[in-house]
Amino acid sequence: MDNIQIVEIIKGCISGKRKAQKKLYDLFSDDLFGICLYYSKNRDEAEDVLHEGFMKVYNNISTFKHKSSLFSWMKKIIINTALERYRKQYYLTPVTDLSENIEDIDRENVINHLSSKDLIKLIQDLSPKYRMVFNMYAIEGYSHKEISKKLNISEGTSKSNLSRARAILQNKVRKYFYMEIKKA
Repeated sequence: MDNIQIVEIIKGCISGKRKAQKKLYDLFSDDLFGICLYYSKNRDEAEDVLHEGFMKVYNNISTFKHKSSLFSWMKKIIINTALERYRKQYYLTPVTDLSENIEDIDRENVINHLSSKDLIKLIQDLSPKYRMVFNMYAIEGYSHKEISKKLNISEGTSKSNLSRARAILQNKVRKYFYMEIKKA
């Protein structure tokens, strides 16, 4: 879709035209839903985040300044919607016990044998406090300083939650491979 069509869709959304809103949704919902899955514990919660995020997009589209792509602007809204939802439901606590001995996992094996669907499921199975920090740091590229501000936690808590999330994921991947070996 070219920029002229996008501008027309934006104008239609600003005017409250349902057809334009549907076009915008149809154009971006699949990609944004994938992001929602990373921040949610299951598909139902991801759908809720997506719909709530789109309502914010429709209500605020007149503030879009065309400084970034429309998708990037919407992605930021979707992520912030997921974070707001999370902050309402959960509280992040520092992790102090990281004494587990974690062996390195053969990354090439992970990439070759673990489907994206399986990986998303493993991330979704993380507790919300670890999932949020992991996604923000590892997937979205936020710094610990930015995460601490967005989630109202200390940088140390962000770092420890990321460390714990990685440890949990490594253990889950190990268990996944063990189960696959037993099946064979």
